[in-house]
Amino acid sequence: MERAAGGRGIRVVLGMLLVQGIMAGLQILSKVILGEGAFVFALMTYRHVVATLCVAPFALLWERESMKELSLTVVMWIFLVALSGISMAMGFFYYGLQNTSATYATNTLNLIPIVTFVFSIITGVEKLRLKSKGGKAILLGAMLGLAGALTITLYTGKTFHLSLISTKTKEVIIPKVKPNWGRGTLFLVCSCLSYGFWFIAQAKLYKIFPYMYSANTITCIFATFQSMVLGLCVDRTKASWKLGWNLQLITIFYSGALATAATFCLIASTIAKRGPTYPSMFNPLSLILVAIAETLFLGSSISAGSLIGMTSTIVGLYMFLWGKNREMKKSMPKRMKSEAQLPPSSSVEPAPAQSTAIVVPTDERHIYIGDCANEDVANPPN
Repeated sequence: MERAAGGRGIRVVLGMLLVQGIMAGLQILSKVILGEGAFVFALMTYRHVVATLCVAPFALLWERESMKELSLTVVMWIFLVALSGISMAMGFFYYGLQNTSATYATNTLNLIPIVTFVFSIITGVEKLRLKSKGGKAILLGAMLGLAGALTITLYTGKTFHLSLISTKTKEVIIPKVKPNWGRGTLFLVCSCLSYGFWFIAQAKLYKIFPYMYSANTITCIFATFQSMVLGLCVDRTKASWKLGWNLQLITIFYSGALATAATFCLIASTIAKRGPTYPSMFNPLSLILVAIAETLFLGSSISAGSLIGMTSTIVGLYMFLWGKNREMKKSMPKRMKSEAQLPPSSSVEPAPAQSTAIVVPTDERHIYIGDCANEDVANPPN
């Protein structure tokens, strides 16, 4: 049993590593096409049309019964997931990326673990136990991650040029666009706040609607229409919405099939197994990949401050994961003991106030969502 649990744990980690690799590739592609003048909301609209087409077959094949479980409450949470995690978070991020650099924009996403963790504590999805070693490691890891992000932002130091391309090639790949760092930073901070709420909203959604593919399909449909409406309010010119046989089309299919459909399913599955904070702690890994790719292939320089900050972020990441894993191991025996004390004839699960974890019933097993200490979290509003 322990070996099987270890195998599932490794698959979860590998899934999150794959997500970060896909997202790093997307940041580089997006930086290039945004520099060429691609319209953000057109990109988002087409991206989620592709994502819907990729995820819908799985929903129809494996989760046909999910349509019977749709209610007004479920639709409301799906709408909020689409609005917070796509229309707002992604839109803000693209505009922030357009006004800064790929490395800088990706680095600001390291604030997401802090924001998500704070939101999780406020809403009761997670509980920080500062008296335990695991709780202290979680807090210290989060602080190191934030310190790393701030170091990259505030300290430069010596710069290194490791580009594999010439200056002339760089100007062809990315047309010179004057950045607006103040406006870009504001967009990126808003994106982080939206992503933090998105992780919490997903955790809430899967407690009342544990159908991953169906939820993601409907989310992508909502996101398509939300992005289209917002885009038409901003720019209705035909040229902004026109597609051609170029890198923009490749990016749309890449982002729709992999960066949206595949990663959303992987993240949703991980949230169901490890809680809403776990996936966001892997974000620093994409920073390293983006920094390397942007330096080598887009001609950007890398500073000593970036290297120091990335090191601090990675140390914080693994310290957080160690603490999180330690806390989960401590909470599981308590819940198993609580269930063992139930009368044999009882088919009712223990009340949330008596359990240390939120449990979501599925067709095959119970999945731990995260630590819980109050009844309101286990029972979302109807």
